[in-house]
Amino acid sequence: MARIGIYPGTFDPVTNGHMDIISRAVRVVDQLIIGVAINAGKGPLFNLDDRVEMVNHEISLLPDGASDRVNVQPFEGLLTDLAVSCNASLIIRGLRAVSDFEYEFQMTGMNRRLNPEIETVFLTASEKHQFISSRLVKEIVSMGGDITHFVAFNVRKKLLRKFSVK
Repeated sequence: MARIGIYPGTFDPVTNGHMDIISRAVRVVDQLIIGVAINAGKGPLFNLDDRVEMVNHEISLLPDGASDRVNVQPFEGLLTDLAVSCNASLIIRGLRAVSDFEYEFQMTGMNRRLNPEIETVFLTASEKHQFISSRLVKEIVSMGGDITHFVAFNVRKKLLRKFSVK
């Protein structure tokens, strides 16, 4: 039986940190589903279609045919419901810092209560990506800062266009 994992997030926008977790997660599962959350409560900069397109583009660039084992799927509602609908047994979560752990620990407990058949696996961000967050990337680009090291070229282009920066 294939081990299916879900890596959920808003991906507004997808960063090099996200891609680091994705490239490592795809090595521990047979199939990886990137769950792009609708989550209007977070007030995303990019609409759902744009976020899905950006993630799909970055996934297509994964080496060694890894992209064949990754699917991008928008979702709304409970993550555990998405997991059940996809036959996923793992939720993959990335941790950048100790401060992330408290929130993630709480979410893991809630998800476990909702469906004890689904395990959560934490992957710590690589050292060079630990400080990257979508929120900070948007803040930097909005002030005219250089985000070249934080997002892929395609994502950078979309951010610059969104903020009308040349």
